[in-house]
Amino acid sequence: MLVDTHCHLYLDAFKNDIATVISRAEAEGVQKFYLPAIDSSEMENLFLLESKFPGKCIAMMGLHPCSVKENYLDELAIVKDRMAKRKFAAVGEIGLDFYWDKTFTKQQYEAFRAQIELSLEYKLPIVIHTRNAINETIDVVKEYVPMGIRGIFHCFGGTLEQAEAIIDAGFYLGIGGVLTYKKSGLAEVLEKIDLQYMVLETDAPYLTPEPFRGKRNESSYLKYIAARLALVKNVPVEEIEGVTTANAEKIFGL
Repeated sequence: MLVDTHCHLYLDAFKNDIATVISRAEAEGVQKFYLPAIDSSEMENLFLLESKFPGKCIAMMGLHPCSVKENYLDELAIVKDRMAKRKFAAVGEIGLDFYWDKTFTKQQYEAFRAQIELSLEYKLPIVIHTRNAINETIDVVKEYVPMGIRGIFHCFGGTLEQAEAIIDAGFYLGIGGVLTYKKSGLAEVLEKIDLQYMVLETDAPYLTPEPFRGKRNESSYLKYIAARLALVKNVPVEEIEGVTTANAEKIFGL
C-alpha cells in the first residue's frame, strides 16, 4: 500500500479523466490521496472530489503562500470559517515562497503564523510549502516546537543540515519527483537520512518524476519515486512502501 501525501487531483488538469487517474493509482497500490488546499477559488473543486471518493481523497485546508495577495485577510477568514465547520486532515499547504515575488513577504509571514496557530488550536499537522525560503521557514517553525507543532515539509529539496533541522523540529520530509532528477542532489542528502523521517508524494499535476518529466504528473507515478528511494536507501521497495505508509498514518492518524 502507498499513500500520496500531497496531490492536487482536483485541478482542471484532471477534470476530464479523474476517475481513470484514481483507478490507475489504485492499480499501482496507492490507496489514499491527500489534497492540500490552495485558496478559495479551488475549494469547490476540492470538496467535490473528496465527496466523489470518500475515504480515499482527503482534504486539507489552508492558504498557499503564493495566494497571499491584497485580499489575504479575506482568504484567511474563509479558511478559519471552513475549519470551524468540519474536520480536515491537516492545515495546508501553508508556508513561505519568495521565488516569484517578495511583494507580500510580510503578509506571507502573518498568514503562515496565523495558520500554524489554527493547527495548534485544532490539534492538526501542517503541510508546509517553502521555496527560496527554507531557512526562513525553519526559523518560524522552531518558534512553535514547544507548543507541539508537527507535520511535513512538502517537496523537500534542501541540504543535509536543513533536513536535520526539520527532523529536529519533529517534522517529516515529503519526497517527490525531484528525487528522480539527476542534477537535484537530493539522493546524496537522503542517503544520510533515516527512512523513518520520510513520506512519499507526487504534487500532481506538478513535478513529474522521470521517466515522464515534462508531462502531467499523477498519483500512479508514486511507484517511480518509491523505486528511486529504494535504490538510494539500498532497501527493497516493499520496505519503502511500508515505512512511508506507516509514517503517513502517524501524521494524519489514518
